[in-house]
Amino acid sequence: MELSMTLNTQEACEIIRDARAEAIVVSTMSAMNCMDQIDPDYALGLSSVPLMGGAAGLALGLALSVPQRKVIVLDGDASLLMELGVLATVAGARPANLYHFVFANGVQFNGGANLTVAGSAPIDFCAMAKAAGYASATRFDQAAHLRAGIASCLAQPAPALIELTIAPTAPRFGPTFLQPEQPDARFERMGKEAQRLMRNLGTIA
Repeated sequence: MELSMTLNTQEACEIIRDARAEAIVVSTMSAMNCMDQIDPDYALGLSSVPLMGGAAGLALGLALSVPQRKVIVLDGDASLLMELGVLATVAGARPANLYHFVFANGVQFNGGANLTVAGSAPIDFCAMAKAAGYASATRFDQAAHLRAGIASCLAQPAPALIELTIAPTAPRFGPTFLQPEQPDARFERMGKEAQRLMRNLGTIA
């Protein structure tokens, strides 16, 4: 597939999907919505909803519990900003198998309301991760570069943060088109997926 010279959510998710092998994947926000479309039945996937800001914490627990398997977290910039302390928590735990992707599109509820994230300037998540004590940090802003470099990223010292500069998707909702209420199933899915994940890891029957 010919990729564009800028990076969007779907391209990033497809590249990560193709490179993940048998890693556990924890996703949230726009990356979670995209994975719902391109890979809805992944046996080792876990969504972080309605636990906004909690994806990296979930991934850390899994990384420490299953150290023989890579754990990939697909985080959002607005989501991570809600719980920045998790960077220090991850760095302090030193999981050698945790790869923390941050989808930095500059908005909250990408493709929905597109609310601006906190702060008035682009946030350097790589610098934050390094200052917190992550073993490595890398940034990509082009799909072709991510595809060429993802194998190296998933082999570098961890915990590793990979910041993806993502073009935001046009908003669907606004004053003339209100967002509908979320169904209960949206908020029950994490528990069901956690049970599926534990079964597939052999921790429950």
